[in-house]
Amino acid sequence: MSIRHLITAAHVWVQPDPVSSYALTTGRLWSVVAALLGLAGVVIGGLALARSAGRIGTGSGRRGANVALVMGLAGAVIGGLVVAAADGGPGTGYGIVGGYVALVVGLIGIILGGLALTRSRRTG
Repeated sequence: MSIRHLITAAHVWVQPDPVSSYALTTGRLWSVVAALLGLAGVVIGGLALARSAGRIGTGSGRRGANVALVMGLAGAVIGGLVVAAADGGPGTGYGIVGGYVALVVGLIGIILGGLALTRSRRTG
């Protein structure tokens, strides 16, 4: 057996097993949790922004704005941690795509919550 065969065999032996596209790995699970937190922040932030503008409800929307800020921040932080901890690219099972989605959606939730909080302070 030649050295080339030994190197090839060693290289194949240390490669990780491929991850199925449908397998729920821990990285994918955390990225889904982060994306859902960010999405909840976006929805609550949108509702708080509409409430502070006087379109729905009678309150100022301050509580919803604070909740949107916290949920958006949590989604963005967890998404950032998933992206930072990922060792591979898309399709490797580390959840990097979901982490980037969570970052973007979390930032949108933070922006909407901040806008609603600013508007509730001006009108309140």
